[in-house]
This record gives sequence, structure tokens and C-alpha cells, in this order.
Amino acid sequence: MSANLQSVQQLGDVLAAQRGAFNQEGAVSADTRKRRIQAVIDLLVDNHQALTEAMEADFGQRHQGYGLMNDVLGSLGSLKHARDHLETWLPREPRSVFSPYDQLGAEAWVQYQPKGSVGIMGTWNAPMFTLFSPLASVFAAGNRAVLKPSEITPHTAEVLAASIGDRFDPLELAVITGGVEIGQAFASQPFDHLVFTGSTPVGRDIMRRAAENLVPVTLELGGKSPVIVGPSADIAEAARRLAVAKGTNGGQICICPDTLFVPVEQRDAFIEAFTASYSALYPAASGNADMVAVVNDRHMRRIDDCLADAQEQGAEIIRCPDVEVVTGSRQRPLSIVVNPPLNSRIMQEEIFGPALVLLTYSKLEQVVDEINQGPRPLALYYFGADQREQDYVLNHTLSGGVTINDALMHAAMEDAPFGGVGASGMGHYHGRDGFVEFSHARTVFKGAPVDPRGEWGMLPPYHDQFAAVMKSQITR
Repeated sequence: MSANLQSVQQLGDVLAAQRGAFNQEGAVSADTRKRRIQAVIDLLVDNHQALTEAMEADFGQRHQGYGLMNDVLGSLGSLKHARDHLETWLPREPRSVFSPYDQLGAEAWVQYQPKGSVGIMGTWNAPMFTLFSPLASVFAAGNRAVLKPSEITPHTAEVLAASIGDRFDPLELAVITGGVEIGQAFASQPFDHLVFTGSTPVGRDIMRRAAENLVPVTLELGGKSPVIVGPSADIAEAARRLAVAKGTNGGQICICPDTLFVPVEQRDAFIEAFTASYSALYPAASGNADMVAVVNDRHMRRIDDCLADAQEQGAEIIRCPDVEVVTGSRQRPLSIVVNPPLNSRIMQEEIFGPALVLLTYSKLEQVVDEINQGPRPLALYYFGADQREQDYVLNHTLSGGVTINDALMHAAMEDAPFGGVGASGMGHYHGRDGFVEFSHARTVFKGAPVDPRGEWGMLPPYHDQFAAVMKSQITR
């Protein structure tokens, strides 16, 4: 049986075989979990060049150094953290026993057990990280797994499939490649847990399919992650850090800043600082080896259509760097769309590319109200030096995660959960939180040596005063 699967039939066969092996072997040791994680680490170390070249081929232009930083080193960070800490996550957790059994010798604990076989569906914008980062938590929890790389990055998927097929027993890890039909069939399998990273509309379909088998899901989705530049912010520094974040991966990141709220009196100063910072990072667009291209023509047309719609409705569009757009190129200058109409496409859709909405405001409370009227975002960013302002934003909004006075950074935390809320997803992974996510928290109660219920009149046949005794225990 190969770990490199070619059909839905093979997928079903491998999943059944993994379940049989799991049931026979039971919860595996810490050493086995470490061995599995180390095998993935070795795969990445040995194949990093081929994988990086494959990602560059899929995007058309994606600096190999960025691919190494984001996907290879990012994945290694998650895997090594799990490898080095999982033994501290394994011990059972003692829990308090209710009275009077706590005084009679009863015990209780929570034991974290592997669920079985976990399906992981990655996405194209971080085609390795969105597979291997959750896999670190899945293996740490003692599970087996099947991976489904994105069909939008086929070169990367091919190299991954070959690498995994060469190194892994399919009873521990397998991979299946293919298009939308394979993805839909994958989500319809009776996994013990399913992980999906992608858009909110596709996430809804994945959840519907998983529900047919009552499969629990971890959905890492997206949304229009807002940025609040507070009145107390250092405008120049906020603009610089946001320019860095917005240029990362060509804006194709699920937690990328999407909509910026800037005080109306700071509008011109912010735009000037932002365009200067972004243009310093990317002085050219087409042919710039440092600028990540939009992944394919379909995604490029969608972004172009959103920009054209905003312009037709009277929105001001500022491009940085201020260079001519090269027809046919998927490397584009960043477009800042200033105060577009609420019904414009760019205000309704996640951008996921080289464009940014800038909205001016007069009162911070109005910004918070506007954010709360939309779907819960995956990320929220606040820039400012006023503690009361910061607390107001944190206490009156809800998002998957928050970075203050910077952007993207909270997602890099291995010792803290990463995930969404509402339309931006459910569940989370990274570190111990991922270990718990992919484990079954099993409560165990061990009875006391002596059972006094009969002596206390707590068992049938009930005596005449039994109801009165029970009523006497009802207190506030």
C-alpha cells in the first residue's frame, strides 16, 4: 500500500487501514510521536530546495528566500516546538472529586487520547505551512493523518506527494492530490477530525460534508481583517509596519490587513508615509524578484474587477509604487482604494492580493461599530499609544487574534492558539492548544474502596424521610 494515493477508492482503503491499525495499537508512546514528527522534519530538511522551487513555479514569481522563511522554516518551527514539548503535554490531569467521595479515596483525572485519523486540507497561499503546521499538533496528539494539498499549487503538491510516498508508511501518513472533486470527496470521508484552511464560502461546504459523518472540524478561514490606526498612533511607524505586512506574500495571507481605518485629519500623512514605505520595499512591480506574484490569472482578474468596480463608483485609487501596470503581468503595484462605497465589491469581498481599502473616520466608537456589523475577522490590528483606547478596542471587538502596534505577528506564536471565530473559522492549533484540539479529553473516575450509599439510606427501597433529606440539601 502506497502513501501516495491516486483515487478516492485508495483514500477510503487507507483510511480504513489507518483506523484498524489505530484500534489495534492504541495510544502510541511519546517516542513514536517524536519519531513521526522527526520524519517530517527530515523530509523538509532534505527536500527544501525542490519544495521551494516548486512553490516558485506555482506562483510564477515567489522569491525562494521567502518560500524558505514562510513555508519551510515556518513548518519546522511548529514541528520542532511539538517535538520538544509534547512530553509535557501527555501526563493525565488530576481533577477534584466531589464530596464525600473525595474523602473516601475516589480519584479522577482527564486523559488526553488520540482521536484516530485526521484529514488535513491545505491551501495554496502557504501550500506547505497549512499542511505541516497542523500536522505537528496532529502527530503530537498521537494521531495518524492524510494530507490533501491545494490543486492551485500542483508543482508543490507533486513534490510533497513523492516525498511523503518515499518516506512514510501509509498507516501513519498518506497524501492524495487532485482537483475540486477529490477535495469534496476528501471532506466527505469519515475521518476522526478534519482540518481545512481556505475561504469562508468553501469552508461552509467542507463543514456540510463533514457533518454527514459527524466529523469534528477545525476551520481556518479568513475575512476582511481590519486595522484601526488610533488617534494616538505614531503614523509614520504604523504606515511602515503595515506596508511590510501588506507586501508579504503579495498580500495573499489569510490574516493580511484588508481594511484600514485612519483618522480623517491623518489621511494625507498616512498615505504619504505608507506609499513611501511600500515603494522603498518594492520600487518596481513587474520583473521585481522580491514581489510575490498573484497566484494565477483567475485570481488576478478578480482583483482587477474589484478595483475597476470601485473606480467606476467614484473611489480614489492610489498606486504604489507609482508605475505603469504591465499588461499580462501578475506582479502589480499595490492599489490603495480610498473611501469606496459600502456596496462596492472591494468592501464586500476579502481582497487577498495587492490592494487595500482605506477608510477615514472621526470617532473611534463608530469604527468599532462598523467592524462589529460585519463578520468576525480572523485578525484585528490596532496601532496607538493610549491604553484606554487600546482597552476599548480589545473589549468591544471579537476576532480570531490580535496584534497591537504591528501586524501578522500573533500568528507566529507557537505557544498560543491560532484560529478564527464565527465566519473566520473555528477551532485552533499551535503548541499545546493544538495538542488538545486533536485529542479526546477523556474523563476517568476511579471509585472509592468503600461505597457507603446503602448505609446512608441513599439507595432503594427509599425510607420515608428520603425526600425530606434531599430537600434539606437544596441551598443557595
